[in-house]
Amino acid sequence: MKEYVMGNGAIALGALSAGVNLVAGYPGTPSSEIIETISKYPHEGIHLEWSVNEKAALEVAAAAAYSGARALVTMKQVGLNVASDPLMSLAYVGVKGGLVVVSADDPGPISSQTEQDTRRFADYCRIPVFDPSTPEEAFVMIGDAFEYSERYHTPVLFRPTTRVCHAYASVDVPDSYSPKEYEGFIKDSRKWVIFPRLSYTNHGMIEERNIKIGQEFSEYRFNSVTGTSKKAIVTSGVSYTYVKECIGDRNDIKVIRIATAFPFPESFMADALSDVSEVLCIEELSPYLEEQILKTAGIHHLNVTVHGKHDGMVPHNGEMSTELAAGILSGYLDVELSRELIDTSDAPKLPLRPPVLCAGCPHRASFYAVKKAMTGRKAVFCGDIGCYTLGNAMPLDMVDTCLCMGAGITMAQGFAHTDNDTVCFAFVGDSTFFASGMTGVVNAVYNEADMILCVLDNSTTAMTGHQPHPGTGRNMMGNIVDKVDIAKVLEGIGVKSIVTVDPLDLDKSVETVRQAAGIKGVKAIIFRSPCIAITKPKGKCTIDGSECINCKKCIKEVGCPALITADGHVSIDMNLCTGCGLCAKVCPVSAIGGKNE
Repeated sequence: MKEYVMGNGAIALGALSAGVNLVAGYPGTPSSEIIETISKYPHEGIHLEWSVNEKAALEVAAAAAYSGARALVTMKQVGLNVASDPLMSLAYVGVKGGLVVVSADDPGPISSQTEQDTRRFADYCRIPVFDPSTPEEAFVMIGDAFEYSERYHTPVLFRPTTRVCHAYASVDVPDSYSPKEYEGFIKDSRKWVIFPRLSYTNHGMIEERNIKIGQEFSEYRFNSVTGTSKKAIVTSGVSYTYVKECIGDRNDIKVIRIATAFPFPESFMADALSDVSEVLCIEELSPYLEEQILKTAGIHHLNVTVHGKHDGMVPHNGEMSTELAAGILSGYLDVELSRELIDTSDAPKLPLRPPVLCAGCPHRASFYAVKKAMTGRKAVFCGDIGCYTLGNAMPLDMVDTCLCMGAGITMAQGFAHTDNDTVCFAFVGDSTFFASGMTGVVNAVYNEADMILCVLDNSTTAMTGHQPHPGTGRNMMGNIVDKVDIAKVLEGIGVKSIVTVDPLDLDKSVETVRQAAGIKGVKAIIFRSPCIAITKPKGKCTIDGSECINCKKCIKEVGCPALITADGHVSIDMNLCTGCGLCAKVCPVSAIGGKNE
């Protein structure tokens, strides 16, 4: 039957069609919908979980693969950094059942810290990687990835990019799904216990195996050549679809498409370039294919000039697009490759919409309370990855650093150890606390840091789509489970001062911060208030026009998007207001109030 699904949905349904037995991952755009899709389809006999982080997810999946089961792990590209420790060792140990790791790359980047390229990670780990161009291909390729994983007893990387993950297409799917039958774990310490001798032996085997996989990839159905010309184009992933859109059905332009970047299909590429004098590589992120072609040309003594990122014809950073590809190709081929575009000359300009905390977001109140409490004092505010990264925006300006998940906690310690006159804060969300924050707190207690940990607990993983986490009391199997209590975790670690406060109680929050700043050592404030996207609004605030002095303090200090100006006067957008009341507490003349329940 046909299903019209997102690319991530196609990957999910492809895994179900392949008989997956276990799926684990950590939410991260653009990969989050894979697990969510599986949860919405019949998946009896399949274990499904949001793990606390990507490392945990891969280790859970590794044991399933050791047992002969098929396991899928999902994450975004920076999550692969977290999972790299077990992945590197898994490459040496190997697997019995199929193990596919989806690492969704984010060219742009649109919602990530980096533009790193999973193809390079595959090369680094010496494991195969698949690079789909469309949702339809992703559906088929995920099954191929499981097959290759089991055939060669290796974990396999699967690398969709944002536009593949979030595109929609119709795919042919089975009427029903059934998980694979598997043998179970067979003890064999010579195989499953990694020691230097095993690594030495398996390293040699891996390099020999990759030659065979590269040869097999030279016959792989999604590695293709179309057209004939002295000037060729090599491309991959979603960039392939942009190239095809530019040139249409023309057969006088040779297009070489690579779907398996590593192990590189060398003989396929050597044959494809045998009658070519120039080649242009159009790919997103790193010049990986370009470098492999240069290597292939050297090995096979091909007299071919290679263009791409190295000579500046293709940009290193940002997304590729049809428009960008058309301009590059027109210059390279010396032909006009124009596209018929909709005339938008008379359309109004889109308004500037910088990312901002939602109206009524409790994180805004938390940041504001800390800011008010620290007025006149030297302080540094270490942020983290999540909605609360947006605390850096004016007028709050409450995020001085943001590096990676969990880093705010440990960076605050570094500042504390090097500047005794500064009050050092670390902001972390509840989901991030479980993912990568706890070890930082242990480090702070053990090494006697003087810092204030602010846990922004909104009872969800908000930025990636409100996924559950250990503190929510439910899991992806649909079960109600015991909540992991953040305060008890902190107490168990050894934090002596732990206070939980509602950030919307501004006066109490400010006083709590001031008291914490007067205590030496590691202190924790848990700002607990649910995300406004998962709770019913409390009503609407109103402005008494007769009392308002139009000082705009509410706008200048709070920055809530529901606070606007209309005809030169402060007003409240009733479509956005949630009635949180923070603006009423800021107003110097008490002109704001009147929650209409």
